[in-house]
Amino acid sequence: MTPTNTLTTLFRHNQWANLCLLERCAELTSEQLDTTISGVFGSIRDTLEHIVTAEQSYFSRISTGQPRRHPEEAPPLTIAEMIESVRTTGSGLIEWAPKVQAEDMVQINWDGVPREVPKAIIFTQAINHATEHRAQIMTILTQLGIEPPDLDSWSYFDELKS
Repeated sequence: MTPTNTLTTLFRHNQWANLCLLERCAELTSEQLDTTISGVFGSIRDTLEHIVTAEQSYFSRISTGQPRRHPEEAPPLTIAEMIESVRTTGSGLIEWAPKVQAEDMVQINWDGVPREVPKAIIFTQAINHATEHRAQIMTILTQLGIEPPDLDSWSYFDELKS
C-alpha cells in the first residue's frame, strides 16, 4: 500500500465502499432493489441513486464551485450507470483531496440564503452522507436475508494488502 495523505485515504475508502455496495446490489432482482423499510431514506434503488447524485453534486462544488443540476425528468440511473458515475466522481474527489486548503470556500444555497462554506465541509458531508446511506442499504439487505458487504476500514485495508 502506497502511503498517502489522510483525506485521500478516506476518499479512496469511500469510493471502494460505494463500489462494493453497488456491485453487491447489481446482483439483486428488481423487486429486491425496490425494497425499503421504515426509518431509511427509501428503497435500495432510490438510496443508491441518492448517494450517487449527491456525490456528483459534491464533486461539482469542489471542482467547479457550482452545483450540479440533475434534471428532474431524467430517467432513473441504472446500476451500471451508478457504478460508472462513482468511479468518475470518486476518482475526482480523490484527486481533489490533497488540493483543497482550509481557507478554500464555495458558495451554496442554504435554505434559500447564499452562504460561503469551506470546501472542507463539503468533503465532510460527502463522506458522512455516503456512510449513513450505505448503512441504511445494508440494513435493508440484512432484512432481506442477504449478507451485506463488509465495508469497514479493516476490510478495505485487508483488500489493499492482497
